[in-house]
Amino acid sequence: MSEEAVPQQGGPAQPKGLLQQMEELMASLNADLSALDADLQSTGSQGSASAEEGAATA
Repeated sequence: MSEEAVPQQGGPAQPKGLLQQMEELMASLNADLSALDADLQSTGSQGSASAEEGAATA
């Protein structure tokens, strides 16, 4: 019965799938950071200074 409760996954294919998931997550993170960077640069030096102060206290 326990075999039915646990879904079977391919052994050798699993790490490759995890690597692909990590690459997709990193690409998504990079896109989000690029958008955040563009937003911060568009706000001017005052917005950038506020962001730096927040990063320094974190």
